[in-house]
Amino acid sequence: MSTNGKVIDKVRDISARVIAPGAAEHDRAGDWPGSSIKALTDAGLLGLTVPEELGGLGLGPSDFVAAVEELAAACASTAMIFVMHVCGAETIKQSALPRRDSVLSDIAAGKHLSTLAFSEKGSRSHFWAPVSRATEQDGFHVLNCQKSYVTSAGHANSYVVSTLAVGAAGMTESSLYYVEDGAAGFSVAGPWNGLGMRANASAPMKLENSRVSPDSLLSPAGGGFGVMMAVALPWFQLGSSAVANGIGRAALDAAAGHLNAARLEHLDVTLASQPESRARLATARVALDASRALTAEAARSVENPDDGTMLRVLEVKACASETALDVTDKAMRLCGGAGFSKQLPVERYFRDARAGSVMAPTTDALYDFIGKALLGLPLF
Repeated sequence: MSTNGKVIDKVRDISARVIAPGAAEHDRAGDWPGSSIKALTDAGLLGLTVPEELGGLGLGPSDFVAAVEELAAACASTAMIFVMHVCGAETIKQSALPRRDSVLSDIAAGKHLSTLAFSEKGSRSHFWAPVSRATEQDGFHVLNCQKSYVTSAGHANSYVVSTLAVGAAGMTESSLYYVEDGAAGFSVAGPWNGLGMRANASAPMKLENSRVSPDSLLSPAGGGFGVMMAVALPWFQLGSSAVANGIGRAALDAAAGHLNAARLEHLDVTLASQPESRARLATARVALDASRALTAEAARSVENPDDGTMLRVLEVKACASETALDVTDKAMRLCGGAGFSKQLPVERYFRDARAGSVMAPTTDALYDFIGKALLGLPLF
């Protein structure tokens, strides 16, 4: 995977100096990692994929994956905030929004954080099928949506909101809208209190009788599903996979450090002397490296699409999410009571890894889609 080394070095430096030191406290308190996001904005990294002519770095999926893995190894919550922001920025980038270039310039300048607002309680992990519906009144589109698990809820400057289109006849006839923070009828419905990724503010949000101009459409009217599948889904799948890989990498690094440091005093050896511990560490690393390789391959495929790209996009999150579950479980076992008692950060990685498999599209849903693709069946 060819990446921009200077940019990744910058991400690695910010992760080590700013993000990692505060990660445990943000996890404990469940609060927004403001200093981490500010460090990313000050470094111009919110514009990672924004075109250079608009002030961004103009980088692609491979650099995105590499950057996200570094962030996730430091703080999974910060990494997921970044992933959802880039997904929002990419959706805005492909749109005909009249303010498109100014919004992207603000993103590149670190003045604008975006996110996705797709999932709804009524359709749960089937994020592509909103149950809310836009209506038309006096030349405006009126949105009434109750969104679930909106990362950065109450902190983002803009939200990419999905809803069934005006006059929609089927579940895939949706539209995507650009909605700014503070829009009439916008509210965050409650706080976020999760098992893991506790600092990414993935709270529910509402839009009640929110009147928006048809110019706010980020997709053709009724064409939101196509944009979700062609733009939001590939970037999200790659990003969430990189988050899972970063969590797994951090967990194994912590476990290896513990094995080298902890001693069996009665035998005058470290835990690293135990063959079964070395074997468990090795099997976890082999699985993690396989997941990272698939993620890198999927990123290359998204950069240069072919007939196998959609299959890779479907596979990558299923693989990475399940690998992170296995790897962090092994890391916890390797660290024993030290991990369980929070002396080490491994239990945080263990909890953070749980989010990936239940985050839409869930692993179970992805396995079904992969099976359909392999059998030549329609996905929807």
